[in-house]
Amino acid sequence: MVDLIRTPEDVRLLTYEVARDLARQQVRYAELTITPFSSTRRGIDETAFMSAIEDARKAAEAEFGTVLRWCFDIPGEAGLESAEETARLATDDRIRPEGLVSFGLGGPEIGVPRPQFKPYFDRAIAAGLHSVPHAGETTGPETVWDALTELRAERIGHGTSSARDPRLLAHLAEHRIPLEVCPTSNIATRAVATLDEHPIKEFVRAGVLVTVNSDDPPMFGTDLNNEYAVAARLLELDERGLAGLAKNAVEASFLDAAGKTRVAAEIDTYTEAWLAP
Repeated sequence: MVDLIRTPEDVRLLTYEVARDLARQQVRYAELTITPFSSTRRGIDETAFMSAIEDARKAAEAEFGTVLRWCFDIPGEAGLESAEETARLATDDRIRPEGLVSFGLGGPEIGVPRPQFKPYFDRAIAAGLHSVPHAGETTGPETVWDALTELRAERIGHGTSSARDPRLLAHLAEHRIPLEVCPTSNIATRAVATLDEHPIKEFVRAGVLVTVNSDDPPMFGTDLNNEYAVAARLLELDERGLAGLAKNAVEASFLDAAGKTRVAAEIDTYTEAWLAP
C-alpha cells in the first residue's frame, strides 16, 4: 500500500480518510503512528509531507471534531539510516509538524535489537517528545526491558510477551506504563496462537494499564470498534467495564489534563445515558 502513496496529495487524502473513519467510530482523540521515512525515501518532499498531514489534521478537527496527534515511527527493519532520518524530521523545528507528540519504533523485532536506537530516542526525548516504541510482540520480555531501560519508553506497543515475566508485569503496573494491546494484529503476526490465549487477561489481573488499539486496520482487516468488542469478550466486560477500558486510553494518552478530563467526562456521560432505563 505504501507504494501507492506517491505525492503529497496522496498523503493528505489518506490521512484525511483515516480521520473520517475514526470519526465514524466516535473517536474523539487519536495519536496516529506515521512513518515519514517510507514517503521521503520514495521522493516525497519532506516539507510537503508535513504540510499534507497537518492540513488533513486541521481539516479533520474542524469538520469532524476528531483531534489527531502524531507519533513519528522508525521502521526498524530499514536500519539506522531510517532512524537518523526519522529523528531529524522529528526534532528539526523548521520541519517537525505542530501535531507531533511522540517518537516510536516499529517493524519486525527479530534481529532488530532495541538498544541500537538509543541515541535517536535520546534526541527525540530531549526535543520534548514522548517515547513509545513497540517491543515484545514477536520477541521475549527482554525486548520490553530494553525498551524501558534504553529507550525510556513511556508506553509499550504490543508488549505481548510481558506476560512471561512476572517481575516485568509488576514493574509495568507499579509505574503505570501502558501496554498498547492489538488483539487481531497479534493473531495475524502469530505472536499469539488464538484469541482465547491472548495475555490481555493476565495483564489486567496483574494491574497493568491496558489500552486497546487497532494497529494497521486495512492490513489486519479490523477497526477500533472491533478490537474493543474482542477485548470486551476476552475480559468479560459489561458496559461500564468497556467504558473503563476506554478511559484507560485517555489516561495513557498525551493529552493535557484538561483534555483528559473532558474526554473522560464524555465517556461517563455517554455510558450513563446508554444505561439509563
